[in-house]
Amino acid sequence: MGRLDGKVAFITGAGRGQGRAHAIRLAEEGADIIALDILADIDGLSYSMASTADRDETVAAVEALGRRIIFEKADNRDLQRMQEVAAIGVAEFGHIDIVVANAGAAATALVYEMSEEEFTGTIDRFLTSTWRTVRAVAPHMISAGRGGSIILISSTSGLVGVANMAHYVAAKHGVVGLMKACAIELGPFDIRVNSVASSNVNTPMIRNPAIRKVWTGDPDASDEEVVRVMSAMHILDVPWVEPSDVSQAVLWLASDEARYVTGSTIPVDAGALAPFKIAHQH
Repeated sequence: MGRLDGKVAFITGAGRGQGRAHAIRLAEEGADIIALDILADIDGLSYSMASTADRDETVAAVEALGRRIIFEKADNRDLQRMQEVAAIGVAEFGHIDIVVANAGAAATALVYEMSEEEFTGTIDRFLTSTWRTVRAVAPHMISAGRGGSIILISSTSGLVGVANMAHYVAAKHGVVGLMKACAIELGPFDIRVNSVASSNVNTPMIRNPAIRKVWTGDPDASDEEVVRVMSAMHILDVPWVEPSDVSQAVLWLASDEARYVTGSTIPVDAGALAPFKIAHQH
């Protein structure tokens, strides 16, 4: 038996990276999946979004585990479309038990140089769209009367400040605040709401020239230099965590093992949030 047998999970940004890892891990434990992704590039970003080929890989991976999956092309900046996808999922599976609000795309800029569009666009992609996800799915969870678990993907940047990413930091702090308020409002329906604060995750969002420039000052920095600088951010001697590491926390929060955990932020940060760190010893 799996820890999520009979459950249905709604996951945003499931085309690749963290979203795909979450879909696979929850499916491994028995969940059927309602997945969505924009499957199109976003103006102003230095890297590409997931493709239809990425979508197909996610679908194949879940189906290979013997689980069912619906994968819809959807932009989480469009509330009506999010509500349509939720309705499609409920029509197919009968209910939604787990929500993972994961989708987002980050850019970098100094706070005193970024445009209004850069700031508001980042807030929309990470914070307002997380609210849209909750708004689209929570009514179905309430009416089903089955309780459930909502997991909002925040970041260590939702708990501390980071230079060159004030818009992202503000959005991710907002996600933590949104989580705390949602936990209070949805608790009477036995719906738990938590967030996960990961450090750098090994996805295209950090593996691109813009982020290389933020951390090293050079968009063409070598992999060795990037690893050196990003490892210094952590207690453990690693530059980043893998999407599957975040998925383990998501799975725990989704499962009955965390049945009394709500209103909390779970760090998966290799020690990045520790205020004082010493040099790694080799």
